[in-house]
Amino acid sequence: MGLVKNLSVAILGVGFTILATSAQAKAVTLTYDSSIGSPGFGPGQLFVPQGITVNDTGNILISNGRGLNPDGTFNPNIGNKVEVFSPQGSYIGAIGEGGKGPGQFDEPSALEISPQTGNLYVGDVFNNRVNVFDRQGNFIKSFGEFGGLIPGRAFFGPSGVTFDKTGNVYIGDFSGDKINKYTKDGELIGSIGSSGTQPGQFQGPAGVRISPVSGNFYVSDQFNNRVQVLDPEGKPLLTFGKQGNGDGEFNQPIGLEVDEFENIYVADSINSRVQVFDKNGNFLTAYGKPAAATPPQLGQPPFGNPLDLTPGTFNWTGGTSYKDGKLYVGDFFQGRVQVLNVEGRRQVPEPSSTLGLALLGLGAATVTLRKRGQQKPVFSLEKELQNNY
Repeated sequence: MGLVKNLSVAILGVGFTILATSAQAKAVTLTYDSSIGSPGFGPGQLFVPQGITVNDTGNILISNGRGLNPDGTFNPNIGNKVEVFSPQGSYIGAIGEGGKGPGQFDEPSALEISPQTGNLYVGDVFNNRVNVFDRQGNFIKSFGEFGGLIPGRAFFGPSGVTFDKTGNVYIGDFSGDKINKYTKDGELIGSIGSSGTQPGQFQGPAGVRISPVSGNFYVSDQFNNRVQVLDPEGKPLLTFGKQGNGDGEFNQPIGLEVDEFENIYVADSINSRVQVFDKNGNFLTAYGKPAAATPPQLGQPPFGNPLDLTPGTFNWTGGTSYKDGKLYVGDFFQGRVQVLNVEGRRQVPEPSSTLGLALLGLGAATVTLRKRGQQKPVFSLEKELQNNY
């Protein structure tokens, strides 16, 4: 594997818990299907895949990397693109390029396609904006303004992207601890949430999805190590999860998806797995195991060493996408996206007994994740990230 001399990577980032004691009788299972991309810096290769989405023809779009020169200055020629793969995983090409100008990226992050217009919305972290492209990959416009880097967090800027039925777009402001609401043309018309640990408050809203069934918001609250569910007006309905590595526990959840039956899929990043829950927050299953290699350190490329490309092995899980019974999961430090089959999604009617709700307590995360790095050849995961190991 040939390594490029200049590079930097940023990791995306990112409990008061309620669980129902009487779960629905569902048996969701995840099985490995295939992998997309390979670790490296050439065409069709990936490093730290953050955002993933699938268009209506089945092509897979993946936000890829950020480059720095040895002296730490920005290198637009490494990563900084949305890489496009066919449904079979063959590399097609890229959308955008590195830079500071219109339609260019200085670290692409979360991305999603508007179901109304087919336009692609992509977070552009260091340019502090969202870039919009049409179906052919032509740049349309940029909009937005997001919070900058704050102490204790290695990521900032636009995080999750999702749309409501009327075409409004909601984009997580990771450092601002809120979710901004925009018209499809990028006019800011409101926000949801504030900073904190109470229901309806966030510490790093990473994954953001609107349920296709209820219109409720589902949010991975990264540094609170929980998932929050809010109604369409943004009022808190449910929280579940706390810090840990057991069933239903998280170590910085990032990507989040909701299927057509309101099952919830959460990329439990540092635990290197995906967990699945029903709409009431009941744990259903987990998939994935951690690679033996730790995340990269200073002076190393942004890949685990040794790589373990065994199906189902991850070196941190990150960005996600759900489409037509398949779950796409970024394998952060192994330069690939793993595609999982989702089976047993259909709901069975709930038991007639009333669901009992239990309050399980607060759990604010103290670990830090999300982006940034250098390779010289020097790769840096940021001082806060190093302190975790």
